[in-house]
Amino acid sequence: MNIKEKNTEILVEEIRRILSEGKCVVMTAKGCSMLPFIRGGRDNVVLESVCEYVKGDILLCRVAPGTYVLHRLMEIRGRYLILMGDGNVRGKEWCLPRDVIARVKAIIHKGQYEDCGCLGFRRKSRLWQKLLPVRRFLLIFIRRF
Repeated sequence: MNIKEKNTEILVEEIRRILSEGKCVVMTAKGCSMLPFIRGGRDNVVLESVCEYVKGDILLCRVAPGTYVLHRLMEIRGRYLILMGDGNVRGKEWCLPRDVIARVKAIIHKGQYEDCGCLGFRRKSRLWQKLLPVRRFLLIFIRRF
């Protein structure tokens, strides 16, 4: 296990501990795999403990030893959860329910709090998922701004 993996494991364990106390965790997102909804390095996400999840939820999951993603739940296939980043045009990850660490309750973008459970956010998310065939072109434009 390299230092980066070890630091990630320590961070995830701390997130689990805080969530087990019934509290939420606010952290800055990294990467661009959740564009346009979450901009890495700029937006914060509010993580909450999760007992149940539904298609469309954004989950923090372990997808391999030392590898964690914050991606959207695309489908539940048997006992597997299929995940994909909103900023991805192909490639999905899968995990088991025991690998789910947390669910994104809200996104804080430029000081504005957006509840991920509200109807408006869910509608935008579903529309973005339907745009998968043209997402590549939309993302080129979005990444410029």
